[in-house]
Amino acid sequence: MQKILSSLLLAFSVMVVSQSALADGVVGSNFVLKDTAGVKHRLANYKGKWVLVNYWATWCPPCLEEVPDLVNLYDHRRKKDLMVIGVVFEYESVQSVRAYVDDMLVSYPIVLGDDSVTSQIGAADVMPTTFIYNPQGELVKIKRGLLTKAYIEKIIGPN
Repeated sequence: MQKILSSLLLAFSVMVVSQSALADGVVGSNFVLKDTAGVKHRLANYKGKWVLVNYWATWCPPCLEEVPDLVNLYDHRRKKDLMVIGVVFEYESVQSVRAYVDDMLVSYPIVLGDDSVTSQIGAADVMPTTFIYNPQGELVKIKRGLLTKAYIEKIIGPN
């Protein structure tokens, strides 16, 4: 009986610690993503900055529509308080992604989406989906659907 109680207490303790860690944004909050240029992006390296991880696809019209705002935000705030990382899913080839990125004048890093990415950050039911991390590295918002500069600035503040 004492073994059963000890096992139950241990299981409960693990569950409480796990829930606490999730609530504090500790579990899964330090991703490492390798972009198409071979650069590794660690959330921990961007402490002090807001980080947007934007899931998109080349076939997605709302994704196409939000790119100019994301480029504008990144270009004007990357040295100050913002990092944008694009993660492309459901693409035909790496060459097609590069052509799309070139045509859209995307200046922020692009990661090829796979199971490694979704296991670290999370899955998306819709495209686009953006995961927003505060300057302390905590996930504060998951935005499903079209993102605008005005929407982001309501969260992170104006430039």
